[in-house]
Amino acid sequence: MDHPDPELEAGRTPTVRIDNEKEREHEEKIQPNDHKPENADLLPRPRTLSATSEERKYIVDWEENDRDNPLNWPALKKWKNLWIVSSITLITPLASSMFAPGVPQLMEEFHSTNVELASFVVSVYILGFAIGPIKVYQCCNILFLACTIVCGESPNLGMLLAFRFWAGCAGVAPLTIGAGSVGDLMRAEERGGAMAIFSLGTLIGPIIGPIAGGYISQSIGWRWVFRILSCASPVVTVVTFFLDETYATTLLEAKAKKLRETHNDPAYKSKYASGLPKKVVWKRAIVRPLKMLFLSPIVSLLSLHLSLVYGLLYVLFTTFTAVFEGIYGFSTGSAGLTFLGLGVGTILGVVIIGGTADRIYMYYEKRNNGVGKPEFRLPAMVVTSLFCPIGLFWYGWSAQAHAYFLVPIIGTVFMAFGMMSVMLPVQNYLVDAYTRYAASAIAAATILRSILGALLPLAGQPMYDKLGIGWGNSLLGFLALAMTPIPWVFWKYGERIRTRNPIDLD
Repeated sequence: MDHPDPELEAGRTPTVRIDNEKEREHEEKIQPNDHKPENADLLPRPRTLSATSEERKYIVDWEENDRDNPLNWPALKKWKNLWIVSSITLITPLASSMFAPGVPQLMEEFHSTNVELASFVVSVYILGFAIGPIKVYQCCNILFLACTIVCGESPNLGMLLAFRFWAGCAGVAPLTIGAGSVGDLMRAEERGGAMAIFSLGTLIGPIIGPIAGGYISQSIGWRWVFRILSCASPVVTVVTFFLDETYATTLLEAKAKKLRETHNDPAYKSKYASGLPKKVVWKRAIVRPLKMLFLSPIVSLLSLHLSLVYGLLYVLFTTFTAVFEGIYGFSTGSAGLTFLGLGVGTILGVVIIGGTADRIYMYYEKRNNGVGKPEFRLPAMVVTSLFCPIGLFWYGWSAQAHAYFLVPIIGTVFMAFGMMSVMLPVQNYLVDAYTRYAASAIAAATILRSILGALLPLAGQPMYDKLGIGWGNSLLGFLALAMTPIPWVFWKYGERIRTRNPIDLD
């Protein structure tokens, strides 16, 4: 879902406009001292239906302190929706890695020794994430359930790969739309903590998945990984029916429809009504993420940084079992426990990065005379993003030296913490910078990170075989290190880049 007008993000509460005099009084009231995002004038504005006063009085907008505006909902209702969205983001990422420890069993059952294919059977699910960011919660959950059931009963590797890909296409919906829902519900000053909670499922799922999957595969076989996921998915699907609509465009259209029925007058129109054919609106919604990814240096470079660390995470997912079984002699079940280091690092990231995001934002906002900027999300990332390459160097060389198994696992704690310190600020920055089109910005980042998340792991095991785990992880660490200047560049020059490079997204 794309997002409301920047005026809504700034906390403005316009009213249903009845005549020009009331409209002028309202504009005079909100403009002098009202908080306004510094980039608000650069973003595409909703098209008005007509410039004549007779038609303008029928344009439906939010009323003063409108309780139907998601930004004005009671806290309990806001957080209910946030936790439901967060629960959905747990189950589909869980499926991305829960299967990883059982891959050796699967390859043996299907009589294949192809190393790249063994990695791809895990990462093909993530490739599906690049295809499906335009669907909705309930439909995608049902499709995800159907594809997961087929995966568990697949008679051959080709069928498993195909339906695992389609499960990924369906499973991506909460990862892209969910960030938009957070933007709909939360004002900028409270969005950092909310985004951290939303992102927890996205990263905890892939980490706890191999722990459970390792023991499941070892005790009752790899097919039961999919069967258990198929049992959990209906529960999440039922929960989604308790979600409230948060998209301002949809809510205002419903409000306009009610006014048309109440007054028996078809003239009432939502301020976001474009009058365009649905086919055109659909086409623009599909093209917009790609347009942002290729034409906006902010979206493209920050998405590249996020995508690289995300891809590195899946390199670890697809190689952990081989590393710890080969070097340390772990069983399939015990190898799953080695993912706990990533889990600890992720939780630390949520607590530290997520817990301080809003405080840092408000600190710089206060120093800027009460005016917030998207760049206020980035100063901590300039430093904390270094933890990702540090963790990779630590993990690689300690495992190469056959150090006690906890030593390389501690390195993965640093790596996961560094990954969270990239993911959370980038998501918050994109939502703040592209409020109305935040979901499209997140979708653009999801497309790129899903492609890298699917393809980078294919090189993981061959790279380790050729370079060794020490130099192999050092190569990955240098790639992560090369990304670390990006947040500094946008912290210093992001505002200038945004103001000089506006993109027509309508």
